[in-house]
Amino acid sequence: MIAGLAALENVFPPIPADTVIALGVFLSRFGPISAGEIFLITWVANTASAAAVYLAARTLGRRFVEGRVGQRLLRPRALARIERIYERYGVWGIFLSRFVPGVRAVVPPFAGLANLSAARALIPAALASGIWYGAITVAVILVVDRLSDVANILINVNRVALIGVVLIVVLVAVFLVLQHRRGDSRSP
Repeated sequence: MIAGLAALENVFPPIPADTVIALGVFLSRFGPISAGEIFLITWVANTASAAAVYLAARTLGRRFVEGRVGQRLLRPRALARIERIYERYGVWGIFLSRFVPGVRAVVPPFAGLANLSAARALIPAALASGIWYGAITVAVILVVDRLSDVANILINVNRVALIGVVLIVVLVAVFLVLQHRRGDSRSP
């Protein structure tokens, strides 16, 4: 399931691969699969689907975009602009844009449409995805390992919030009683 969702992110960007890996790593702390295995599953699946989308766009995308329907979806002027962006920012642009949710899904197909070589497109994409999913993995491990500390903090925050709410209710009640008494003393 994790592999499938991580792969689908490159086809359908709203799929939350970040959330999927975080949940998978969290659950791995209590089950038979390790956090490292969850990371590898996510990274490999996401990278493989990015490569597949890149290859599809590189081999079939240009003909599609130049057709009637394709020109409605991506005008020639927009395609030329995308090509200039890839020429200008190249590998670093691909690398950095893979850290931006939503944007990361459009990087491989546009790199394919722009006819970037597989090495220039897929190596930075794979490295960025590895760093991204690795960081999520480590962050979740650190949070899970400190879960009791987080729970204690939340308990204390809830206590303070409860005391604050009770104090506000008491102050409002006192204010209303005083207002009511003041109104009674003024009437004849």
